[in-house]
Amino acid sequence: MTQAAAPGFVSFVGSGPGDPDLLTLKAVACLQQADAVLFDDLSAGPILSHARSGADLVGVGKRAGRTSPKQTHVSRLLVDYAASGARVVRLKSGDPGIFGRLEEEITALRAAAIDFEIIPGVTTASAAAAAAMIPLTRRLTARRLQFVTGHDIAGVLPQDLNMAALADPQATTVVYMPKRTFPVLAERLFAAGLPQNTPAMLAENVSRPEQNLLRDSMQALAKRLERDVSSAPGLILYGSLADAP
Repeated sequence: MTQAAAPGFVSFVGSGPGDPDLLTLKAVACLQQADAVLFDDLSAGPILSHARSGADLVGVGKRAGRTSPKQTHVSRLLVDYAASGARVVRLKSGDPGIFGRLEEEITALRAAAIDFEIIPGVTTASAAAAAAMIPLTRRLTARRLQFVTGHDIAGVLPQDLNMAALADPQATTVVYMPKRTFPVLAERLFAAGLPQNTPAMLAENVSRPEQNLLRDSMQALAKRLERDVSSAPGLILYGSLADAP
């Protein structure tokens, strides 16, 4: 009889927004030890140069408007690799726990009795603020920071968003995956009382050589995105700090 392989181990690793210099030391160490790396689109390129020679590199990223692996397939791959005894890195862009569907993959591993760890990464909101040389909070005028997704699983604006909270003038709000639904979101925010001239910033390809930061008012940015939406990954930050310094 052949002996079954001992269960492997999965490290959920945050790769940051794209600049390999923003990887943590622990993230690099995990990549260097992994037998298999399942990576998002935005974690590809120079970041994968840290992977061990001979490791399986498997792209499992999802991008709006493109054919992408189903989440059930990604979870199954994680379980299958780890069940064979492999040490696996699930390389997620930004931070694994922020709009990264981390919980679904954790659930699959727990059901298969496979151990795992979570290694945080620099989320794109922090990198975008750093690139723009602004803080995300400020005493008195930006007391609260909130992250929200711009689309649900069907790719449309979620219908259950708390518009009163998102229209709070004393909050800094960051919208992930925002561009296609931002004109609709902006109209709902204006109806909830957010001034149309509220400063906003569109940040695309954050931390990459092709990075683009565009500052405008909420109204003007919404009109711009009605006319043209690029395929570049981006987020939108709005609130009093968006036009600083």
